[in-house]
Amino acid sequence: MDAAVTLREESPPADGVAPVTPGEYTPRTRVVLSMAAIAPTTGPALLAPRASVAAPSATAIPGRRLDPRLYQIATLAGLLGYGLLRLDLDLRPDRALVILATALAGQYACTRLFGLPAFDARSALISGLSLCLLLRTNSTALAVAAPVLAVASKFVIRVGGKHVFNPTNFALAAVLLTGGVWVSPGQWGNAAFSAFLLACLGGLVVNRAARSEVTIAFLLAYGGLVFARSAWLGEPMAIPVHRLQSGALLIFAFFMISDPRTTPDRGAARVLFASLVALGAYEVQFRLFRTNGLLWSLAAFAPLVPVLDRLLPAARHRWREPSSRRPA
Repeated sequence: MDAAVTLREESPPADGVAPVTPGEYTPRTRVVLSMAAIAPTTGPALLAPRASVAAPSATAIPGRRLDPRLYQIATLAGLLGYGLLRLDLDLRPDRALVILATALAGQYACTRLFGLPAFDARSALISGLSLCLLLRTNSTALAVAAPVLAVASKFVIRVGGKHVFNPTNFALAAVLLTGGVWVSPGQWGNAAFSAFLLACLGGLVVNRAARSEVTIAFLLAYGGLVFARSAWLGEPMAIPVHRLQSGALLIFAFFMISDPRTTPDRGAARVLFASLVALGAYEVQFRLFRTNGLLWSLAAFAPLVPVLDRLLPAARHRWREPSSRRPA
């Protein structure tokens, strides 16, 4: 009996269509054995049945890139530390510790309450650090309520397996309604602003974040509207440049609106979403003359994301981590 062995190469799935998690198998090479018995010289010719055997493919090993959330945590923590030590931010270290500890405790409590297999502090740390940089209040109760609302919103307000609101944005918008909270614009001086901007841009390059087009589209749309308004009013270009030199704007663009868990799944929908948020923020800030236009606009348009996901479906974003862990 002769055996003919055929090797047929198959291309792996295209990058970006569906993230590969450990335990998934991707076909690489398929081995097909075709066997036919040679008929003897006497007697009727007999043909053996053809058999097709596919060899198991190798386990797909995910990339070993740094988790973007770790880079975000390091960037926010560095900015907070620099602000507390050198810039005399209007935030006491003990208040910052209360906010961070509450965020982590809330994440742990929700992990146990909702039956998640493992405690993951990364998302809670990002929310807690962002609140430390932006939230200002004389009330300890409101300082504690903000991280609780941020973490709880991820688990409670969900549509189609995704939480609807960015946790930090939801918490800030909610406590702002009480009237006992204000948001620091984060004007940290040119040196701190420039360093923070470079760190944020470096995060996009180093980690190749899956939602970088949201940040880029938002900054282009919002910056374009601000510059166009100044040009129409005949203002010197130093004025719109100064308006855009805000640490709060950078935190919003790189850490809130770009949250992969609260943005549309399809790229075109994400660009549309970012443009709508930019337009809404401009209207609130420069037409209604209200502060915190960025926060109110994102909170208002966040419920549109499930609609866009339904109209323009695409692969859902997943963090690169063991499949037994469900990111919140």
